[in-house]
Order: sequence, then C-alpha cells, then structure tokens
Amino acid sequence: MSSSNGGALANRKRVVITGMGVMSPLGQSVEEYWNGLVQGRSGIGPMTLADPTPYPCKIAGEVTGFDAAQYIDKREARRMARFSQFAVSAAAVALEDSGLNLGKEDPDRLGVVMGTGVGGFPETEENARTLIDRGGMRISPYFIPMILPNMAAANVSRIFSLRGYTSTVITACAAGNQAIGEGAEAIRRGVADVVLSGGCEAGICQLGLGGFNVMKALTRRNDKPEHASRPFDAKRDGFVPAEGAGVLVLESLEHAASRGANVLAEVIGYGVSSDALHAVAPDEDGAGAARAVRWALDNASIGPDEVDYVNAHGTSTPLNDLSETLAIKLAFGERAYKTPISSTKSMIGHALGAAGALEAVACVKTILTGQIHPTINYENPDPECDLDYVANEARYQQVDTALSNSFGFGGQNACVVFRRFED
Repeated sequence: MSSSNGGALANRKRVVITGMGVMSPLGQSVEEYWNGLVQGRSGIGPMTLADPTPYPCKIAGEVTGFDAAQYIDKREARRMARFSQFAVSAAAVALEDSGLNLGKEDPDRLGVVMGTGVGGFPETEENARTLIDRGGMRISPYFIPMILPNMAAANVSRIFSLRGYTSTVITACAAGNQAIGEGAEAIRRGVADVVLSGGCEAGICQLGLGGFNVMKALTRRNDKPEHASRPFDAKRDGFVPAEGAGVLVLESLEHAASRGANVLAEVIGYGVSSDALHAVAPDEDGAGAARAVRWALDNASIGPDEVDYVNAHGTSTPLNDLSETLAIKLAFGERAYKTPISSTKSMIGHALGAAGALEAVACVKTILTGQIHPTINYENPDPECDLDYVANEARYQQVDTALSNSFGFGGQNACVVFRRFED
C-alpha cells in the first residue's frame, strides 16, 4: 500500500482465499457457524469460563465443547494458552479445507499473520493467583510462552512447519481484520506464496470481566442472554464478551492456480487508519473510521456504489454503533442508505481480536451463498442509526463485493474488501 493507504498498486499480485476455519460460539466448523448465523441463532449464554457473580455482566459467547485434543497433540495443547489452542485448531481446519499439501510446498514460502487483542489473559490471572497464594517458584514453567500475544502465530508456524513471513497484529478489536490485510500485503509484496491469516481470542476471566465492567462497556441484560447483543438498536447497552478464532488460507492466485485449488473469494482492498483521539471512545463523528473505509475502497479501485454488503463492527455499544453509522454515511454518501449492513456480533458477541476474522468468514460465505445474515435483536429503531441493518431475518441477495469493518480501542481501524472470484 502507498503511504496514504490509497490507490491500487499497479500489476500487484492477486490474493485469493482457498480455505477457512473457525472456532466460534456457534460451532467449530464453518458450515455450523454459518448456518447458525443465517438462522439468526444466538451463541450467547450464561458465563461458565469465569465466575461472574460479583459483576453486572454474567453472560458470554463461549466456544462450548471445545477439546483441543481433537486438533492438537495433547502434550502440545497442555503447553498452550486457550487463545493459541483456538488459533492452531482453526488453522488445522482451514488447511484441511484448502487441500494444501504441506509436504509438497516450500516451507520458506509459507507464512502466518495472526491478530489478537490480549493474548493469554486467563492464564495471566491464574498464574498471578499462584504467585500470591503459593509463591513465584510455583508458577508454571510454560507461563511466559503461554501468554505472549505472538505465541498464537508462533504455534501455528511451529506446528505446521510454516517457516516464512510471520507476524502478530495487536490492535485490539481491529486485530483480526488487520491481520488478514497484512497477510494479503505480504503475498502482494512477493515475500510469501501462502499466508494463514486471521485472529484469535480467549480472554474470558475475572480479570478481563472486572476491567470491562468498571469501564461500563458490557451489557447488563442477563435475564435473556440471546437478546443481550443488539447492535444499532435504540436500547443497546454494551457488548457481550466472547471468544473464538477464524483463520483464512490466503494464496497468490498464481500459486492457487498451479495446484488447482478451489478458490472461495478474493481479497481486493485493505485500509487502516487511526482516530488519534481517545484511549477507548471512538471518534464521535466517525471520521477516523470513514478514512479506513475510503482507503480500503481506494486500495480496491472501487467506489461505494460497487459495495453490495457491509459486515459492520456493530458492537452493541451506544457510542460505537452511532459512530460507525456516521462513518458509513461519510464514506458512502447517499449510497449508505441503499447498502445492506449486518452485525455478526448480534449472535456471537464481541470476540475482540478474533472478531474481524470470524466476520471475514461470514463475508466470504455471504458471497458464496447469496445470503446476508441478519442483525438479530433489532427491535427499537434508533433515529440516529437509520441505515439498513438487515433486521432479524436473513436476506437473499447476490453479493459480489463485501466490506468488513473493524474498529479497535485506541481508535485503530482496519477494513478489508472481499470480492467474488472471477478468472
């Protein structure tokens, strides 16, 4: 990308998606996850990974029934934090989906870019308790390599012997989306043929729960968990904490074609910006996010009228949803009112660094199936959030181009554009 994030690169390599894997509150396969989204089914329920008794928010989007040993050697799994387990597991599913034969590839040309917001938060809490209760010499010898945010990418690289370009993106809620964009850029620069890109998060613990609750960022709608996440609804009151992972297998078109891969979609644009304004609150007029949207479209060499669908960041917080609505209006103009928008978080909650990657999978499935999943729990229209949020029921509509928005704490924004693949 150019220094301004704008302008398509002349003769750049085309980057395609050939495999996908998820670990989500709606299931551990892409089809189960996607079917849940299209059906408008919520994966949010009572919190079990941490005791929420002292806190106002007692619900979460958890990956229930997850057994790392289904995907990873048991000994390896015991030495990984849960966020790394999710990343390696989703990567295994994505690689199988891609049909990539690692034994026939040059490992120096295979890379990894993973995004995460906090790394091993629960493991940090657990070992801090050990330090206080039993002393520092009783801390797990795997504590440090468990919790470091880069260990998700490192473990994916190590387990699958991917020895090429490797990186970790830690831009809070924008991390998963930004990792996909950076993975695509690595391929375009010619430093890799294949990059496993996505995001992972497993931060549900009392430490995180306390921190977000005292910020008043979380919902207090505990009585009906499935109705708690309500992006763009006038009665939204905060996000639902969630966890999971999404991984895409990105390849140069030349490489995918050389092995006869099944191409799912293409990554055609990527834009990143900063609000440069506040530690946690978004730019209230949406200008920072709008820059990322415009730059992603510029990078894709398309205009707003060519975007058929927007997968919104849509967190269900009062400030974010309004800011994003304004950002879409700023970037799209009148086209904003004609473009369908939906929030995946209405059904799975906010998985922080994994959110953008899980939403990228939803964008690709939207393109492949001609179905736009709904924003559930949209019951009370907000006059300030007045766009088409595909309320409550899925919509059948051909989508050739989809935009995915992710906006993180610190005002860090990342947008990715996906397009139907055509030779």
